[in-house]
Amino acid sequence: MASIVCFGEILIDFVPDTAGVSLAESQGFLKAPGGAPANVACAITKLGGSSAFIGKVGKDEFGYMLADILKKNGVNADGVLFDEHARTALAFVTLKKNGEREFMFYRNPSADMLLKESELNMDLIKNAKIFHYGSISLITEPCRSAHMAAMKTAKQAGVLLSYDPNVRLPLWPSPEAARHGIMSIWNEADFIKVSDDEVAFLTQKDSDSEEAVKSLWRDHLKLMVVTDGEKGCRYYTKNLKGKVGGFSVKAVDTTGAGDSFVGSILCSIAKDNSIFTDEGKLQEALKLANACGAICTTKKGAIPALPSISDAQALMSK
Repeated sequence: MASIVCFGEILIDFVPDTAGVSLAESQGFLKAPGGAPANVACAITKLGGSSAFIGKVGKDEFGYMLADILKKNGVNADGVLFDEHARTALAFVTLKKNGEREFMFYRNPSADMLLKESELNMDLIKNAKIFHYGSISLITEPCRSAHMAAMKTAKQAGVLLSYDPNVRLPLWPSPEAARHGIMSIWNEADFIKVSDDEVAFLTQKDSDSEEAVKSLWRDHLKLMVVTDGEKGCRYYTKNLKGKVGGFSVKAVDTTGAGDSFVGSILCSIAKDNSIFTDEGKLQEALKLANACGAICTTKKGAIPALPSISDAQALMSK
């Protein structure tokens, strides 16, 4: 059984073949597998961990392609379902001149939104060490109910809950709905990874301020990490807080960097959960995660850019 189960969306990102142009200006697109929870599942296996993915794709060419990509990356795909009535989700992602992204989604509804509680592979969840998810699966029914049921099953089985909100505003009805939806399950998680931009969005305060981050802390959390892009990350546990510096690389595409970071830290937790209390181990794990995130920005697409443990160690030893 897989030690880390990732739940949520898997889709195809269409990325312009030339960087720095808007979607309208782009002449052609490269298709890249994506979807944050699926990226995390692949990041874990690339680093030598074991993962499974639970989600839904269309019974179409793109759906079969995505299921194959998971398997080729060593991810257990027993939880992947195919919907006959809806298509696999697509996202057009453009990289502006500064390497930042702009999204346009095609899901009306897409197969991932139609996952039902009755279709969940609960055995995969109950036997995991960690259950990881985002917030996109909370936007519409029936997927939201399936998400809540999966979390409840994990919690009852003593599985650690890992949450990366992964804010995608174009998918929510409004920013307020996004804030409310994302925070509605905040209190359930044991581990939360949130980016500096997301801290600013969720708290409506400056993400550098201690007050903003403190407002997101919950006492039952084992670890909360705020990622600060190339600057590295900040960490918070009941008794510890600090910073771990990042790595300077030539960024081409930031897609998947956060997912690579999360995959790395989840591998470390699955191996040895004393990192929640041992600051030396925690800093070492976060340094490795920072390296993984940095390497992921040096290539286009998410899954093709995910590093191996030796890639990460090579960057760290520089």
